Amino acid sequence: MNGLPLLSGRRLKKVKKAKLSSAALYLSAFLLIAVIASIGYYKSSDDNTLANASKNNQTVSQTDSPLASVSVDDVVATDVAAIVAKSANLSIANNVSDLAISTEIQNQIALANAVNMTKPQIIDSATENHSVIRYTVADGDTLDSIAAKFSVSVQTIKWANNLVGSGLTVGNSLKILPVDGVLYTVKSGDTIDSIADKYKVDRTRLVVYNDLDVSGLNTNTSIILPSGVLPENERPGYVAPVVINYYSIASSGFGGKTWYISTGTPAGPYAYGNCTLYAYNRRNQLGLPVSSNWGNASSWAYMAAQQGLTVNNTPTIGAIMQNGGGYGHVAIVEAIESNGDISISEMNAYVPGGGWNIVSGRIVPAANVGQYLYIH
Repeated sequence: MNGLPLLSGRRLKKVKKAKLSSAALYLSAFLLIAVIASIGYYKSSDDNTLANASKNNQTVSQTDSPLASVSVDDVVATDVAAIVAKSANLSIANNVSDLAISTEIQNQIALANAVNMTKPQIIDSATENHSVIRYTVADGDTLDSIAAKFSVSVQTIKWANNLVGSGLTVGNSLKILPVDGVLYTVKSGDTIDSIADKYKVDRTRLVVYNDLDVSGLNTNTSIILPSGVLPENERPGYVAPVVINYYSIASSGFGGKTWYISTGTPAGPYAYGNCTLYAYNRRNQLGLPVSSNWGNASSWAYMAAQQGLTVNNTPTIGAIMQNGGGYGHVAIVEAIESNGDISISEMNAYVPGGGWNIVSGRIVPAANVGQYLYIH
C-alpha cells in the first residue's frame, strides 16, 4: 500500500490522548497567563492610586494600601503559571518565570512598606483655660456657691485670696483659679524642682500648664500650681508658734515660782495626762468655750480662730495660753498680777512640782507674757 502507514487502533488512541493532554496543558497555561495579565493591570492602576494619594498627602493604612493587593494568592498563581509554561515548553515560559519572581518581590516590598506608610494623626485636644479671672462678690454669694459656680474647691478660693474665715463682702474682688491648686508668685532662687517638691505638684504638669518649657521661671510673676498643696505655714491665718524649752524652765524655775496643785484630771476627748485634757476640763469648769476636736496643743490657736474665737497676744483671766513647737503646750490663765506677771495652771509641764498627769502652777514674768497666744 502506498502512502503513510496506517496506525493501529491502540496507537491512535495514545496519539489522541497525548494531543488532549497537551491541549489541556496549553489551556491551563493560557488561563494562568490571563490571571497574571489581570494582576499586572491592577498593579498599574494601584501604582497610580498610590502616586495620587502621595500627592494629596492622604493617609494610607496597611489594610487599604495598594501595595497590599499583591497577595500571597498572586504569588502562588504566578509561580504555578511559570511551572506550567515551562512544562508545556511555551515560548513565553521565561517571561512568565520573570513575572513570578517580580510578583514575589513586590509582595515582600508591600509587606515591608505598607506599615510605614501610615501618616500620624494630629490630635486636636481641647484648649484648657489657664487664666485667673476676677469675680466680684454679689449679694447672696457664699464661698460654697462661688466654688460650685467655677468648679473649684472652697480651699482653693481661700488660698488664692488669703481668706481666713468664710465671710465675704459684697463688691470685693476675688481671684478665681481655673483649677484646684495654688496661685504662686515666683521668687528669686526658685527652680521648677524646688517649687514642685515644696507644693507637692507634678513637675511635668507644672511645666506644661504654665508653658515653662518656653518662658522659664521669671521672678515676681504668678504661675498656677495645679493640684498643689499650700504648706501650713503659708496658709491664711497661720500664726507661728513660740517655741519654749521646758527643760530650761525646769532648771530656772522662773525664780522658784512654780508649785504642785494636784494629780490627775477627769477623762475627756484628749490624751490622758496631757496639757490639752486639763485645759479642756478647766475651760468647762469656768464655763468658757472650748472644742473637743482642736487636735494637738500647737494647733489650738488656729482652730479656735477658725471657729470664731478671739486669739491675740493679750492675756485675760480664764484664757487659754498657747505656744507651738512640736506638739505645743496649753495652760489656763488664773490671775494677772499688778506688775504684769500672770499666774497659770497647767498639766504635764516639766517644771519643779509638775510633770505628766500633774497639775502645777507657774508665774510667767511680764517680760515673757507677750510671746504667747491667748484664746479667749
